Amino acid sequence: MKRILFLLITVTMSLSGYAQSEFNSKFKAIPPKNNAPKMKKETLPKVDIPPINTPNVFKSPDIFSPKPSPLGSIAPADNFSMTPKNEFINPGDVYKDKWNKKEDNSQGIVYRKNQNLGNFATGSTTAKVMYRDAAYVDGDQIRVYLNDKVIQQQVNLDSEFKGFEIVLEKGFNKIDFEALNQGSSGPNTAEFKVYDDKGSLISASQWNLGTGFKATIILVKE
Repeated sequence: MKRILFLLITVTMSLSGYAQSEFNSKFKAIPPKNNAPKMKKETLPKVDIPPINTPNVFKSPDIFSPKPSPLGSIAPADNFSMTPKNEFINPGDVYKDKWNKKEDNSQGIVYRKNQNLGNFATGSTTAKVMYRDAAYVDGDQIRVYLNDKVIQQQVNLDSEFKGFEIVLEKGFNKIDFEALNQGSSGPNTAEFKVYDDKGSLISASQWNLGTGFKATIILVKE
């Protein structure tokens, strides 16, 4: 009886040890279940990016300039030019245009200045000055000065030459013709001639003057 009990105890302990060993070697823990929702991976569409080329402003002067679109909007500035063009404003042109601008009475403006008819050297003792209206007779009048002194107060210019003779002083002899009016058809116009004491022509010219301005000739006696 004791042998049977001993045998049962021995068998029982053997089975218990084997079971524990089997359990320890083969048991594996089960990981907890992941209940989190899985995110669907989205693939972005492929975009073709055009190559970027640096513009050559010297070969393409019209780049970056805005062009009107068919709907009236302004397209991207693709014709901008860094090279100078004629349409760029030159600051000096503002004053140039102002100086060259013609006024309504431009013809009258041109003749509103004194005129220098020249300096002439001569060995003559006297000089004879002749003048007449250079165009048709329209009532032009002049005043004549010799060395800033009035020698003829008022002269009507006709179609025929008329004039005066003066004695030349040593050195400069200045003769001024002042326009007293511009007749019925301005400006004051005249043709004149200067002769020496031998009848040789010293000078021949014309003047076109506005009222109050002078034409001057200087005879230098040597």
